[in-house]
Amino acid sequence: MKFTRAELAAFHGEVVDDLIDGRVRLLFVGINPGLWTAAVNAHFARRGNRFWPALFAAGITPSLIDVSEGMSEADRELVLALGIGITNIVPTASARAAELSLDELRAGAAALETTVLRWEPIVVAVLGLTAYRQAFAEPKATQGLQHERIGGAQLWVLPNPSGLNAHETVASLAVSYRRAWEVSRASPGRSASQDLEPGDDARIEQTSNRGVEVVEAINDVEPVNGDVPLP
Repeated sequence: MKFTRAELAAFHGEVVDDLIDGRVRLLFVGINPGLWTAAVNAHFARRGNRFWPALFAAGITPSLIDVSEGMSEADRELVLALGIGITNIVPTASARAAELSLDELRAGAAALETTVLRWEPIVVAVLGLTAYRQAFAEPKATQGLQHERIGGAQLWVLPNPSGLNAHETVASLAVSYRRAWEVSRASPGRSASQDLEPGDDARIEQTSNRGVEVVEAINDVEPVNGDVPLP
């Protein structure tokens, strides 16, 4: 499936449906949908975005999910059954996240808390440090587990999977996402500091190597235009 620039531009401002139901334990939060994502109504859909390869490399999904032409019902059920949900700070699509205003980000943060209160995930993972700092008025925040909670859930800030985020690799994204995944699966009352045992980072990074060949093939396409981190 291919879209012209004009066809993609027509999806500016469109809303992408949340992927979430009552089984959610780990809620991933993007910044806002890219135009390709809006065109196929599937999160992180543009080839070159590393979200789905990172989930596979981390061993979270049993196979590499391809949503570049939309998400199949089978894949949708698989992801939801794993306890994974996906939403965005700002629900409307744009070519670049940098187009978002501060007011939009702040309003999105408030709306996110309502979503969390409704669905009650264990962990909320915001994908993008700069966007988090702006949306939640936390200019000194760093990546990882935050002291604050949102709607009763643990709040994490993790790297954005955009292909334009040169600081991260699929392997490093896999380690970050696996951490939040492990916490979301932990039994109630288990502290955040107990989510991984010593040496688990190395184990996760080694596990991520199984997805590298697939990911390299995926990356051999044009760069992503949407779902990009704020500068």
